[in-house]
Amino acid sequence: MRRAPARAVFGAALAALALAACGPGTENYDAAGTVKRLDGPSRQITIAHGEIRGFMPAMTMNFDVAPGVPLDRVHPGDRIRFRLERSETRLRITSLALEGEAGERGEISELEEEEGEEGADDLAPLRTEPAPEIHLTDQDGRPFTLSSLRGSAVLLDFIFTRCTGPCPILTSAHVRLQQRLGESLRGKVRFVSVTIDPSYDTPGRLRQYAREQGADLGGWFFLTGTPEQIEKVLEAYHVGRLRDPEGGLSHTVVTYLIDAQGRIRRPYLGLEVPPDRLLTDLSEALS
Repeated sequence: MRRAPARAVFGAALAALALAACGPGTENYDAAGTVKRLDGPSRQITIAHGEIRGFMPAMTMNFDVAPGVPLDRVHPGDRIRFRLERSETRLRITSLALEGEAGERGEISELEEEEGEEGADDLAPLRTEPAPEIHLTDQDGRPFTLSSLRGSAVLLDFIFTRCTGPCPILTSAHVRLQQRLGESLRGKVRFVSVTIDPSYDTPGRLRQYAREQGADLGGWFFLTGTPEQIEKVLEAYHVGRLRDPEGGLSHTVVTYLIDAQGRIRRPYLGLEVPPDRLLTDLSEALS
C-alpha cells in the first residue's frame, strides 16, 4: 500500500488492538509469537502469534503496549512470550519476555504503575489535510458521501461486525463518547464507521451491530459497499488489512478526526485515547 505523506505515522501497520490494566471484568491471556514490526513511539508491536486459547485463532496482529513496558530490547524476528489483559474498554500487552532467555534476561517488563491518562501527549500533532471523499452505503441502504457532513466534526473509524477483538471495544468507546457530548457539541459531531468486511457486512448486519453496541444512529453512519469501493477507501486512508488462510481478518485500528471544513486534523492509533482529549479535539475541530 502506498504511504501517504501526512499519514506516515501509521507505517505499514496491519492491525491495532488494545488492553486493560488488571481489575474487575479483566481477563488475562498468555501467548507466544514472532515480532514482525515494532513502532516504539506509537507503542505498537506486530506479532505473528499462535492460537490464544479462549480468545482468538493464530494470526498476525498489531497490539497496543501498555505504559511501563519497555520495547528497546525487542526487535523484529525475536520470538517472544507475552501477556494480554482484556476488559470491556481496553486490550493490550502488559508484559513480555524474549523466548528461551528467561534464565539469562528474565521478563523484560511488567506493568506496575498506576496509568491514569498516560500516553495522551504521545498522540500525533494536529495536522490539516483534505479528507478523501467516501462514496458508500449506510446501515439503512442509503447512499452516503463524507462531504455531506461538512459543517460537522467527524470521527471516522474502521470495524467489522464479526470482530471479537478491537472493533467492539472501539465502538463501545465511541458510544460512551457520543453519550458524553454536551448540547454545544451533540448537533455538530458525527461518527462514521466503515466496514473492512463488505462481503459479510450488509446494511442490515451493520444496523444490528450498531443497535447491539448502543450507537445513536441519529448521528452515526455505519458504511458498507462493494469490495472495490471498500478497498479504495482503505487505500485512501492508509488502513492495512490482512485476511489469514482461515478467513480471519486483521486490520489497522485507527480513528481520524475530520474538521468542519472536511480536513483531517488528527489520526489516533489504537484504542487508548483519553475521552477528555477527544472532547477537546472535537471542540477545536469545530472552531
